[in-house]
Amino acid sequence: MSITKESELIGMKRISEVVGNTLKLMREYAQVGMSTKELDHFGGEILKSFGAKSAPYETYGFPGYSCISVNEVAAHGIPSEKVILREGDLVNIDVSAELNGFWSDNGGSFVLGKDINNHQPLVDASKDILQKAIHAIKGGVKIADIGFLIESEAKKSGYKVIKNLAGHGVGRSLHEKPEDILNYRVKTNQERFKKNTTVAIETFIATKSTYAVEQNDGWTLVGNKGGFVTQHEHTILVTDEAPIILTEGNGIWD
Repeated sequence: MSITKESELIGMKRISEVVGNTLKLMREYAQVGMSTKELDHFGGEILKSFGAKSAPYETYGFPGYSCISVNEVAAHGIPSEKVILREGDLVNIDVSAELNGFWSDNGGSFVLGKDINNHQPLVDASKDILQKAIHAIKGGVKIADIGFLIESEAKKSGYKVIKNLAGHGVGRSLHEKPEDILNYRVKTNQERFKKNTTVAIETFIATKSTYAVEQNDGWTLVGNKGGFVTQHEHTILVTDEAPIILTEGNGIWD
């Protein structure tokens, strides 16, 4: 959305603080032996305590308050009593919500407990690439150039990007224009970031796959060539200088 008055910025800061805190607390609450359903319920109660509503549930009827993706699941993992977290799991939590007509989105991947499966380098690459991408964004920068930066940095680290998952505009709804802030460059895309707009920037960094494939449940996405995928996401306000990271409180870069 385009921020045109102080009350809109306050509204976006508030919901961004809510989803950021929820993500951080869920990450801290996650433990070996817990089901993803229990973890999701914990996050849902936090959102309710702020008076916020789960965005995927409200928008798409998603069967959970948040998306929790474990190991081979690339995105949109459904919280389940059958999915039990284990030592060394690669876990992604994506939290988005609405409060007083404003929407914000954030997410992060992490290794649960000890890194016995060597997922940490992938997690670190995703976090670092998101940081570089966000700090390169300001009004007038081509969206395609940020995609090029993300893919180039992934290749430098020995990884790939998922091409059919993307960042997006956010604010008055969960997904707004620009609809596809991709992790690679489309040379024909001449669209540029606009000052005073709010967007969700997210990295999808993969070990083997380049596309996410929907499973029979209609939600769960896995890589087309297997392997693992990490995602990190912030909602930001684009300015003429360094962007304001509205979901900074989630601590995904800590």
